[in-house]
Amino acid sequence: MRPSPLCVAGLAALALAACQPVRPDAPPAATAIEAAPATVPADDNLNAVLWVQRSAEYRALAEQTYRAAADHLDAALKQADWDALVASERGPAGTGLKPAVVLDIDETVLDNSPYQARLVRDGGEYSDPAWDAWVEERKATAVPGVVAFARAASARGITLVYISNRAVHLKDATLDNLRAAGLPVADDSVFLGLGTVVPGCEQEGSEKDCRRRLAGQRYRVLMQFGDQLGDFVRIDANTPAGRQGLLEQYRDWFGRRWWILPNPTYGSWEPALFDNDWRQPRQARRAAKRAALEVAP
Repeated sequence: MRPSPLCVAGLAALALAACQPVRPDAPPAATAIEAAPATVPADDNLNAVLWVQRSAEYRALAEQTYRAAADHLDAALKQADWDALVASERGPAGTGLKPAVVLDIDETVLDNSPYQARLVRDGGEYSDPAWDAWVEERKATAVPGVVAFARAASARGITLVYISNRAVHLKDATLDNLRAAGLPVADDSVFLGLGTVVPGCEQEGSEKDCRRRLAGQRYRVLMQFGDQLGDFVRIDANTPAGRQGLLEQYRDWFGRRWWILPNPTYGSWEPALFDNDWRQPRQARRAAKRAALEVAP
């Protein structure tokens, strides 16, 4: 029996499709069977949290960062004028200060993706009470690669100083968690949380410059580690242009004095896209983020 024109066209389309290259990361083709409706609304953070928790690529990036930093420790120690603080935050020179590295905690040293996963599961957003409760659980695990780096630094007599935007009332829970995860804690003074009083320096919001100055008075800071630009330098204008300007200014510091960890789940880059106004409804913030996408023509 002679096939109809419709059948011929269908066979040709199938043959053409069979010859097309398939991307290994491409989603499966749509089928006639529709997926069951979601029990909770779609969450923009689903892929980001899953990537941190399940991808080999995230682990590789984190371990790569800390391994490369460890390879620079000896050179930083030997170079007397090596300092990872910007000039305005640097301590007095020539005083024989002990060497240290400064590390942010969340998503730099401790992995809080289980907390983010709860928000995705429950359709929630960050809140101080829920965050404090998570910290008190002391269940965060070490970011891949950081424990090996910490051991390499400690073996060279380098102190680890933790400058975090965890509030000071969370100090005990945080230090317990750090120790449980295998991180060295010299004493309580190495935790400089949000609310730390620095004489002669007025802290604005969650900026860390005052606390970095305090670290610079106590130590010669060889390296800084973080997952946000604000972990390294004060951000005066949290706008896309302002952030890009800081990157251009300090581009050569990354991979030498400054080491950044991947964190696609949250950060100050996000409110920069909606005028730093968290009072806006969630849908309005989401619309501003969609509008910031660069879409191919």
